[in-house]
Amino acid sequence: MAADGARSGLAVRLRLWLIGRIRRSRLLPVGMPDKRADVERLEQRLDAEVLVFFPTGLDTLYQLRPWLPALRALHAARGVALVFRDSRTARAVREESGLDCITLATYGQLDTVLARSEVRLALYVNHDPINFECLRFTSLVHVYLGHGDSDKGVSVSNQVKAYDWCFLAGRAALERTAANVMLYDASARSILIGQPQLDAAPSTSPDPDPQGRPTVLYAPTWEASQPSVSYGSVAEMGVEIVRSLRERYRVIYRPHPLNGVIRADYGAADAAVRALAHRVDTDVTLEQSFADADLLVTDISAVPLNWLPTRKPLVVTVSVARPPRSRLLELVTRLGADDDVLAVVEAELEHDASREARDALTTYYLTDVTPGAATRRFVEACEEVMARRDGAWAERRAAGATGP
Repeated sequence: MAADGARSGLAVRLRLWLIGRIRRSRLLPVGMPDKRADVERLEQRLDAEVLVFFPTGLDTLYQLRPWLPALRALHAARGVALVFRDSRTARAVREESGLDCITLATYGQLDTVLARSEVRLALYVNHDPINFECLRFTSLVHVYLGHGDSDKGVSVSNQVKAYDWCFLAGRAALERTAANVMLYDASARSILIGQPQLDAAPSTSPDPDPQGRPTVLYAPTWEASQPSVSYGSVAEMGVEIVRSLRERYRVIYRPHPLNGVIRADYGAADAAVRALAHRVDTDVTLEQSFADADLLVTDISAVPLNWLPTRKPLVVTVSVARPPRSRLLELVTRLGADDDVLAVVEAELEHDASREARDALTTYYLTDVTPGAATRRFVEACEEVMARRDGAWAERRAAGATGP
């Protein structure tokens, strides 16, 4: 029996050694958190009142990256630390933002760090199930930020009930939530802040086509993990869109970072579209892609809403049988799989018939697009919910001290 125990112990040590080697190697996929914890940080307190919990990998960094300038503004007021499960993601964010980034591997490590710290607010930019490891802490107030408002069905989730508040971009998001989430008081649990991500846009100078052609930006979404919210046009329409336009226009293709992670055919179509486009924007900011384009072709996603402040022509693909109900879709030019791509784009560039209607929707979707307004409201909203948390915390402690 002693020999069996020794062999068992050796097997455990060998397994842990192999796991460690894989996590430190380049073989671990970017979408799989490596859980290489900053062990030395477990004995230190976080010098922050606000925690951003981001447990997913590098492939989802596009969800967090647009929030970094707003988080820096909040850090100046209250101190912000970001908690990761992947050391590669933490390293990238640390280099880009200058903010404190820590990697923790387990719920127990998070408990240890929070017990030493004075964190009061936790922020989340996605609905990853691992968020619940942080949501369990009752000493924090929990706020869902999301990573961009859209008319996608997935933008409305019953998971919002897990958070104390949701910070929403505009009236559209509030009405969408109220209409679709049952047994939930959206008005009481939501604060409209606009879209701080749009404040981060640096002043960008357009890079026109050397041949003088108008530029069309094709920026579709991915295939999605659920068929019911699969609004991506790449597999069904992408090649036809770019092929139809490339002789008369410069075509910039901005692929979604998750293209092909669910469906191999979507990944193959993505590769074909890349080969046809005049330029593929993978390392260019969204703001630069917008600045360089005269017209946007996109899918039902957050991209057309971010485009609204540009006041430039917009075409939205509808590659699904039953698109979601949306004020935007009721007003903008829509492109179906059987439509003449070139004719639709030419007409939109010439007439831009929905421009006035789109302008009226900007406030409905984004609240206030005055530069800096949304970031200020974001910081104010964080201050507001922390103050309410402090009041509730004081009442709870008082009741515990004086109650039975």
